[in-house]
Amino acid sequence: MQHTPESWTITNILFSTKQENRTAIQFVDSQSVTLSALRTTALQYAGELQAQGVQAGDRVAVMANSPQFFCNYWLGITVLGATMVAINTSMQGLPLQHQLNVADVSLAVCEAQFRDVISSACNNIRLLTTETTSASPLPEDQVYPARPSDLACIMFTSGTSGPSKGVEMPHAHCVLFAIGTIENYRLTHADRFYICLPLFHANGLFMQLLACLAAGCLAIVREKFSASNWLTDIRQFEATHTNTLGAVAAFITAQPETADDTDHKLKVIGAAPLPASVEHSFRHRFGVPCVVPLYGMTEVNIPLYGSLNESAPGTCGKVYDRYFQVEIRDPDTDAPVTDGSTGEIMVRPKQPWGFMSGYAGMPDKTIEAWRNFWFHTGDAGYRNSNGQFVFVDRIKDCIRRRGENISTYEVEQAFLAMEGIAEAAAYAVPADGGEGMEDEVMVALQPAANTIIDDSRLLEIRSTASGNLAKFALPRYLRVMQELPKTPTGKIRKVVLREEGVTQDTVDTTAVS
Repeated sequence: MQHTPESWTITNILFSTKQENRTAIQFVDSQSVTLSALRTTALQYAGELQAQGVQAGDRVAVMANSPQFFCNYWLGITVLGATMVAINTSMQGLPLQHQLNVADVSLAVCEAQFRDVISSACNNIRLLTTETTSASPLPEDQVYPARPSDLACIMFTSGTSGPSKGVEMPHAHCVLFAIGTIENYRLTHADRFYICLPLFHANGLFMQLLACLAAGCLAIVREKFSASNWLTDIRQFEATHTNTLGAVAAFITAQPETADDTDHKLKVIGAAPLPASVEHSFRHRFGVPCVVPLYGMTEVNIPLYGSLNESAPGTCGKVYDRYFQVEIRDPDTDAPVTDGSTGEIMVRPKQPWGFMSGYAGMPDKTIEAWRNFWFHTGDAGYRNSNGQFVFVDRIKDCIRRRGENISTYEVEQAFLAMEGIAEAAAYAVPADGGEGMEDEVMVALQPAANTIIDDSRLLEIRSTASGNLAKFALPRYLRVMQELPKTPTGKIRKVVLREEGVTQDTVDTTAVS
């Protein structure tokens, strides 16, 4: 991508990229779309939205499972100079009402199945559910001349401990997600990128799909992630690149091994997080040569990347220092700490508009996050002697026991390494001494499909986990749950688990071991 920062807009990528007749997007189980057709569709949907009264600067919500529906309206909104508000399709009720209100949405476009969901949440929002356009398309010379600082999108955080926050994303911020992928993955027009993460998140939409449009390579888009179809898709469409996020990698590596696991053309996987077991599986079982750790947030872009030819499991990579500064600082004083010492990961951009511009309707949260001119991620981590950053935990999730700080991430990985465990959540519960005392460690486990974990098996699991944990980190309490509480974005809601505390179905291992 040769564009200068002054031209970092989504519309410039759409209308200045060459090879108009090449296939730009292949929708899995659906049709393919050329770049020329994508431009035509964007102008058609822009005309439809304009006929609905949408103008530059308006906020338009999009709620759709279909990636094609989503793309059509995303680009239509963008070429009008309006702002897309991306809504997670799991949202409903009061949380959805909060998002529509805080983002100041004037119109919502959605698939028919979400009409009642949106109407019930906020009945003063105008709705548009058509998938075809009848209005005249917008002439290309009327495409809004967006600037890098213009607000392109609002995406919401998961709100694990409070109301979700709407991240205001300028055009340059969105484009920098794409540039980071292109530069750090060395993405070229000859590559094929498999996208199975939802487009209402920055990873799927900007880090992957927009990167493909900017690099001129094929984007292969699946509507919904499927662990059983992951390798089949990659093999069928000859994908060279893909990203995983959170539990996606664990679901992939949990699939039964086959003799054909290395029969593919995949050469790069970007992963966040990247536990050692996952990295080993991707490299050795699947034969993927480059497994790249990274770290980012909707707010701060992707400021940390690993190197293509380097194995560094458990790390988040090094600073993408062309565009970002990242430091470990004391979360209370904001003073820098020495390498090897755990503190808060703090980030700031070098590129104007390469970050979020604020939280929609929440100026107090914006100021809080930007204290002392550093964005406070809320993540604990440290930098090692090689300059690589290591994520430790969410600061609020850290557990202190027997004078030691415990990483819930490390505790969870000890349990997830065992067969029969689909998901694990480690968290603190008060010690017997009550308030003011240190914590006890508790772990909630979700069994894999067709797996039963009784009390006897639970103690065996704890004993096995002890081989990978310090004694002070070994959990006292274990709880088996058929489904862990989650946010609409799939993150485990530890705040709910902490509030429930030691429940009747909890096993106290000191009483039975």
